[in-house]
Amino acid sequence: MTPLLELRGVHHGYRQGGLFSRRRQPVLEEAGLTIGPGECVALLGPTGSGKSTLGRLMLGLEAPEAGRILFEGQPLRDARGRVAPATRRAIQAVFQDPFGATSPRLSAFAVVAEPLLAERLPAAELRARVAGLMLRVGLEPGLMDRLAHRLSGGQLQRLCIARALAPGPRLVLLDEAVNSLDLETQGRILALLADLRRQAGVAYLFITHDLRLVRGFADRCYVMQERRPVEVADPFGPGPQPPALAALRAAILPARPRSRGPLAHETLTTGAAPRQPIQQF
Repeated sequence: MTPLLELRGVHHGYRQGGLFSRRRQPVLEEAGLTIGPGECVALLGPTGSGKSTLGRLMLGLEAPEAGRILFEGQPLRDARGRVAPATRRAIQAVFQDPFGATSPRLSAFAVVAEPLLAERLPAAELRARVAGLMLRVGLEPGLMDRLAHRLSGGQLQRLCIARALAPGPRLVLLDEAVNSLDLETQGRILALLADLRRQAGVAYLFITHDLRLVRGFADRCYVMQERRPVEVADPFGPGPQPPALAALRAAILPARPRSRGPLAHETLTTGAAPRQPIQQF
């Protein structure tokens, strides 16, 4: 089966030191990754490891210095470096900060309707389409005329998901899309995304630095290691793992601290009740 999206030997970097500097900081080297139709692929890595750069290349916002990016077996960019409008509609994104990804001047209706304006729909039909998309992500259509920034963080992120679904994409890039939300809202958004995937067959690239969010959500997993994605069979399994993954696993707090750990020591020396640990998601 032809992958929906594929990276082959991709190199990319950025110039450092000002306009006339020739110094270059490599970010990706020999990067390779595949996403199948309807598949959810997780991309893990710490901040600064190149995850978001890889995402921008997949969205066509930047061109790689070397290597190939294929969408449905065809180059993402044509010979003149352009991404076809149909391909742009087929690959959408949901970012970490919903407030930064939307204008404070726009209503909820305008946020979701924006990618549909090119279709030049009659006003009544456009409003009905937006209402259907909002219902699809669990938002009441009655919120349409409210300023988007007056919604809660979880509601606004649902609105951004509705906007991403509006053009009928084949692939949605989720760039730290739930990391800024509280644990309860994270669970609700992930459950919503899983339902939408089953209903519409959309594929996801789930970019995150939080290993806990991957369990039960992603089909396959890559971790950024030495400027390239490395596929891991089971990020939670025993045996040797890439150092970057081992560091992410070590960063997860245990559900219950050891009786002789720092929290227990705090109780013995101060008499105060120990702080509650963050539960695993």
